Amino acid sequence: MDFNLHQRSLKVNNLTLAHIAHDAPLTQTLNCIACDIETQNPGIMIAVLLLEAGNCLRLGAAPSLPPDYCRAIDGMTMDSKLQITAEDIEANRFCSRLHHLALQHDLHVCSMTPIRSTANCMSGMFVAYSRKEGTASDECQQAIADFAVMASIAIVRHDAEARIRKAEDTLLHSKATLALAIEGSGTGIWDRNVPTGEISYSSGWKAILGYTDAEIGNRITDSYTRVHPDDLAYVQAAIQDHFDQKTESYAVEHRIRCKDNSYKWISSRGKVVSRDAQGNPLRMLGTTTDITSMHSLSEQLQQSVDLITSLTNEVPGLVYQYQVLPDGQAFFPYASEGIKDIYELTPDQVASTSTPVHQIIHPDDVANYSASLNASASSLLPWHLEYRVVLPRQGLRWRQGEARPRRLPDGSTLWHGFITDITERKRIEIELQGFATIDFLTQLPNRRYFMTRMDEELARTRRVAGARTAVLMCDLDHFKVINDSYGHAIGDLVLKHFAVILRNALRRNDTVGRVGGEEFAVVLFDAGIAEAEIFAQRVRSQLAEIPLIALNQDINVTVSIGIAMMHASDANIDVSLCRSDAALYRAKQAGRNRIEIDLS
Repeated sequence: MDFNLHQRSLKVNNLTLAHIAHDAPLTQTLNCIACDIETQNPGIMIAVLLLEAGNCLRLGAAPSLPPDYCRAIDGMTMDSKLQITAEDIEANRFCSRLHHLALQHDLHVCSMTPIRSTANCMSGMFVAYSRKEGTASDECQQAIADFAVMASIAIVRHDAEARIRKAEDTLLHSKATLALAIEGSGTGIWDRNVPTGEISYSSGWKAILGYTDAEIGNRITDSYTRVHPDDLAYVQAAIQDHFDQKTESYAVEHRIRCKDNSYKWISSRGKVVSRDAQGNPLRMLGTTTDITSMHSLSEQLQQSVDLITSLTNEVPGLVYQYQVLPDGQAFFPYASEGIKDIYELTPDQVASTSTPVHQIIHPDDVANYSASLNASASSLLPWHLEYRVVLPRQGLRWRQGEARPRRLPDGSTLWHGFITDITERKRIEIELQGFATIDFLTQLPNRRYFMTRMDEELARTRRVAGARTAVLMCDLDHFKVINDSYGHAIGDLVLKHFAVILRNALRRNDTVGRVGGEEFAVVLFDAGIAEAEIFAQRVRSQLAEIPLIALNQDINVTVSIGIAMMHASDANIDVSLCRSDAALYRAKQAGRNRIEIDLS
């Protein structure tokens, strides 16, 4: 009899293991175990309860118990997280509730046996019932204890499979999220097989040029025919430099021919992501962005808008999702690895809150940053902003954000977009702004900037009682003769020579400007006629003492200077300029190389 029982237990064990190996539903495996215990122990009914998150117990199997009782015990809770790991689960108040509920259905609880994992944590329990009061026999309790091990294996396998499915779902979601972010950014993607000379383009890339998917081939030689002839050598040289590992990445701005034979300016960025043992490039990934509208504003100002469009995160920039809930909470459901360079943060730091990003935005830009996002959320129009951030390692940097919003069913707003570094472009803008105020030849302020400074000085003269400002007009004598005698190149050297003398004679708060061909104007801050005359004499003396040496000879140059005072009663700056210009005219009429003063 014992031998037959052993044989049956072995058969059930094998059947249970087969269920586990073939990924049978957990309930089917547990039902098999419960039925066998009941078969071996007539009069005993088995329930298998599984411990879920917290203290909740769910019905895993109960082949012989009444359905209404099964519904009553499904979802019951243990009373204490500490007690559910104790050996004596009878001490838990849950036991008394279970006993009481069983009696209402003419059942008696005979035993309660925990199901433990390999880490000795409780994952469920076997509960034995009978129609008669009493405890389960030793043989029954031993059978339940034996089968609890098999149940534990089945539960562990089921939980592992659930975690794998969840991980797979998460991966698929991540891929979908990245695809949405790339689509929202409006960029084009390309993937080049260097050894074979093949290149594939995304639909977005082809759409930039007005093509459909079937209208562009995959040969790199064909792609070069679309590059503007004036840009082709530059593009190929930049690619070769990257292939030769002279540059960290490939980044160019050039013109490309569209389907209608017009040309667009594009920013193309990429990087070799694999090389052979000799360092030769094998595969290259990159992005293409239409920058035609940006480039038309100023061809010298624009730099590429960087987008990370690959899971490899080899292309500089940040691809992201940004979500604002109806209650105002904001976070980044997805942020690519580019966030480490753009914000010096990790994706985990912004997954539940956007506060770390707000904390690094330049204080002067915080209000504009928030207002622009709020406006985009209200209107559902694309978000575009240039703003500064202050980073621990990189310091002050410029960022450009682009994103497209959409409203979700729960009322929240979700943006798909990208953020790129435009620090270098901003540096060029500042330089060009300087070029707009500086005379290229003499490197002195030009007429426009000088007049602006005069307006500021007139405003100060009117505002500050007793303020004194002298205005000087300087004109190089016989400059036309110099040009005719020596040529315009020497004439330019004369102008630069005089500009250096003027600049060296100025004090810190004084202003000078080239206001005409050979005419220069000076505003002396907090100076009267006497100080202005001393300044003018010093300029004349230095010009005489330091001649220009060109063509192996000294070229002597003289200057005529007119001096006048700026008055608070002047209607505008032209009044004081006219006075100093009139004094200059008198100096010219009196023989040149002299100083005349207007005393009005």
